[in-house]
Amino acid sequence: MNTEQDLFSKKKIIYTAQSKHFYYAKMFICKYTLEQNAVPLNPFNIWSYFMNDTVDRDSVRCGNNNIVRISDEVWVFGPIANGVYNEILYAQSLNKPLKFFSLGSSLDCIKPIEINQLLFEECVSKDEREALKKTIQLYANPQS
Repeated sequence: MNTEQDLFSKKKIIYTAQSKHFYYAKMFICKYTLEQNAVPLNPFNIWSYFMNDTVDRDSVRCGNNNIVRISDEVWVFGPIANGVYNEILYAQSLNKPLKFFSLGSSLDCIKPIEINQLLFEECVSKDEREALKKTIQLYANPQS
């Protein structure tokens, strides 16, 4: 940031979706997003880990859906869990741009990936995996 005006520049607001199994990577994800000149709204930074289970998880899920709604884009990091799967479907229903990234134990592990490189956690069935890949492909390329 070089000028005072830069402090008020409009930037894309990004909902950063990730599995709870990669909770430890939340700061890498936020740093990466900031380095892309965007503002991350990371659910694990907002709610910690489901607010340490002090509230019903559906309250947090509802909060996440509201954040998806107000975000400009949804970026998905790492393997797709069932919660992330549902956030992707919701983002698509709102016509939000989607981007996908690898994820690991360091910032260097974050790289853009293609649909055929998506990974899924075991909680997402084979049928759901295939349906989501097809849906994303159609969503990304509506003329196909």
